[in-house]
Amino acid sequence: SVLHFQATSLTIAIQDGPEAGQTVKHVHVHILPRRTGDFERNDNIYTELQKHDQETHEGLGQWRNEEEMASEAADLRKYFV
Repeated sequence: SVLHFQATSLTIAIQDGPEAGQTVKHVHVHILPRRTGDFERNDNIYTELQKHDQETHEGLGQWRNEEEMASEAADLRKYFV
């Protein structure tokens, strides 16, 4: 949420298929807190998303486990209900 991450805006990206930037084998949604000036060009966020997903898929990054995702969801739930 914008409040939780002290951001001013959100980018919501739904990736379903390779032409939509999907780099893993399932539909997924990125909700990204944004701040003024966080990227030189606003659309650079999509290049970074592809880079992040590819690095994680290739083992250079690390996926969050179920417990970490459940904890994060519990923390954020209050902003969405």
